[in-house]
Amino acid sequence: MLEVNELRVFYGDFQALFGIDFHIEAGQTVSIIGANGAGKSTFLKTLCGQLRPRSGSVLFEGRPIGGRPPSAIASQGISMVPEGRRLFPSLSVEENILSGGFSGRNGPWTLERVYRLFPALRLHRNAPAMTLSGGQQQMAAIGRALMANPRLLICDEISLGLAPAVIKDIYAALPQLLQEGVALILVEQDVNTALSVSDYAYCFMHGRVSLQGQPGALSKTAISDAYFGIQ
Repeated sequence: MLEVNELRVFYGDFQALFGIDFHIEAGQTVSIIGANGAGKSTFLKTLCGQLRPRSGSVLFEGRPIGGRPPSAIASQGISMVPEGRRLFPSLSVEENILSGGFSGRNGPWTLERVYRLFPALRLHRNAPAMTLSGGQQQMAAIGRALMANPRLLICDEISLGLAPAVIKDIYAALPQLLQEGVALILVEQDVNTALSVSDYAYCFMHGRVSLQGQPGALSKTAISDAYFGIQ
């Protein structure tokens, strides 16, 4: 579904990504782990069109998308739940969710289906979005992304700052997001949780892939070494 080859990305003269190779198939969950500053957010911003690659290729369902505007990439079927949720403070919960459908993509996700997935949102549908708890705000951000009817859903730090019980509830909903062959990229600081739901994993360090493989085949020592840069 998504294939990235030799991706290099710069901020001005500063190189942030060094020849990243990455792929994900329909229906897969792939996690990206790594310390702060490893290049994870830069990689996601490039996939979504917020940054232009200096070189390399990004193919989505066989079509090049590297450097295309974010709106065009969203229209092709890539949607992201951003770190920090970034709901619109001036809008209600329901208005925030509905804003995700701006691209007009057809698909199975509707407002009613989002409410069935996260019943708490229906109860607060007319409330200002920022009056929700942190976990409910994360649910609203996921619902907004689903309203774009993505083929590829990207979740950036969806457990950040949330209580363990809330994280468990959100992760329990993930299998329903993968219906109809949707692929999921998870970027997480919570390594164990991310790996427990993933088919494949990449570890980033200093803008490079330091380790990759099926989670069950990666030892804790190898993950720790790749994460912290221990040789």
